[in-house]
Amino acid sequence: MADISAKDVKALRDATGAGMMDAKKALVAADGDMEAAKQALREKGLAKADSRGDRENMEGAVAVVGDASRAAMVHVKCETDFSAKSEGFVAFVNKLAAAVLADGPEAAQSALGSELEDLKLLLKENIEVGLAEVVEAGDGNLLDTYVHMQEGRGKNAVVVEGSGIDADTLHQVALHVAFAKPQFLSREQVSPDEVEAERANLLEITKAEGKPEQAWEKIVDGRLSGWFGERVLLDQGLHGDKVSVGDTIGSGEIVRFVQAFTGA
Repeated sequence: MADISAKDVKALRDATGAGMMDAKKALVAADGDMEAAKQALREKGLAKADSRGDRENMEGAVAVVGDASRAAMVHVKCETDFSAKSEGFVAFVNKLAAAVLADGPEAAQSALGSELEDLKLLLKENIEVGLAEVVEAGDGNLLDTYVHMQEGRGKNAVVVEGSGIDADTLHQVALHVAFAKPQFLSREQVSPDEVEAERANLLEITKAEGKPEQAWEKIVDGRLSGWFGERVLLDQGLHGDKVSVGDTIGSGEIVRFVQAFTGA
């Protein structure tokens, strides 16, 4: 039987998150083979990890890497901000972003799949990849990226693609998206059924307020514009100002935006 030292047990615990007795038993069973002990603990722990799959995981971290022509964004979800801020979790998220940029979104489930499983076992939480996406600018277009950092981790990430827009203006749009969190780029992307339902709702509200019938249509149109402004990027005032994003970019075009954020 191999001589199992306290140092070996500690090293296995640090690598797997296993308890002291479980780590020692695994090393004894593996006759001191550290890698075999790790694998045994992984196999034992994965069943427990699977049982956590229905637990809410609203925390996590985001990352963006790339340049003005190609960028990758990832969002990895977990249960607590304590885990999301941990060095190992943040390192994994950043490593995943680099892998997705190099090899595409499939890297999230292939090359780094085993590392994700190890992270689940170490932190004992429901951890999953919420987003792994590559954005490539069209010919002549530019990308701008922004990541809002908090306590060492990315909390809110944005990639915006623009055409015919200078870099400074495009960056201002990216900053706006980060904090306004629009759901849609333009009104055309909003479901017509959703728009009509909201129009009908606003009409009933206007009637109930006792407004004169001849003013109903104008009042509803104004309120519907406000409703669009809460959801549609081009309708929103840039940084809350009166001038909309659409007017700010003039003859330019926001081709698309991608956003991922975590927590509240």
